[in-house]
Amino acid sequence: MKTIDYYNKHAEEFTASTFEVDMESLYQPFLVELQEGARILDVGCGSGRDTLAFKNKGYQVDAIDYSEELVKKATQLTGIPARLQSFYEIDADQAYDGIWACASLLHCERSRLVEVLQNMLRALKPHGVIYMSFKHGDLDREKDGRHFTDLNEHQAEELLNQFKNISLVQRWITIDKRPDRTEKWLNIILKKHDQ
Repeated sequence: MKTIDYYNKHAEEFTASTFEVDMESLYQPFLVELQEGARILDVGCGSGRDTLAFKNKGYQVDAIDYSEELVKKATQLTGIPARLQSFYEIDADQAYDGIWACASLLHCERSRLVEVLQNMLRALKPHGVIYMSFKHGDLDREKDGRHFTDLNEHQAEELLNQFKNISLVQRWITIDKRPDRTEKWLNIILKKHDQ
């Protein structure tokens, strides 16, 4: 089973287990970098939980996911038409003030992380910010038919050092916000500079 098949098959239970999770403590370090009403791209929007939170805070939000079933869920739950699009296919040009990639790029092949980050940076306006999170670790692994690319601090630094037009705003570790989970997450906020 491919990662996308897992999410299409388990969209209902995934939504039920994630939609009500309180993510406010993760939103704040990202949103403090943005102006009121800024335009945000939610990459791998899943159930639409974060899309809805940003919309309710007055931001303009576009949402993408590669699971047809989750796109339907996100559209239904947020009132925003989510688009069926992979993070490999981001093709906007300086359209967003912020890009939110919460627990989505962890499904990106490690060998394509630079390419995906390049596309995200192209989609950002100058001085825009990116939030991304990965399960903390150093493995490429499969679980329940899903591919995971874990990232640790050293690997994150190596990835970011390949770009001259970004700076690290913040990097921190959190414990999973879901009540029955104990995984550690690596959270990263980047800022894009003028080229």
